[in-house]
Amino acid sequence: MSEFYEGLAEILEVEPSEVTSDLALDEGVWDSLAIVSTIALIDEVYDRTVSADALSECRTVGDIEKLVGSDS
Repeated sequence: MSEFYEGLAEILEVEPSEVTSDLALDEGVWDSLAIVSTIALIDEVYDRTVSADALSECRTVGDIEKLVGSDS
């Protein structure tokens, strides 16, 4: 999980220590570029593909984790 959190911290422009399951995805930073970057990160770390539509519905890091866990 730490590789994912480190990558997500870079995408969201926050410190890695700030990335937790409860971290809210702010609309200002959680834009289409962040979503595309997160899709690439998920593919790299978990070898999974998620849709941009599903990812755009996520409101917290925990939502992303659930999406990655449920996607097959």
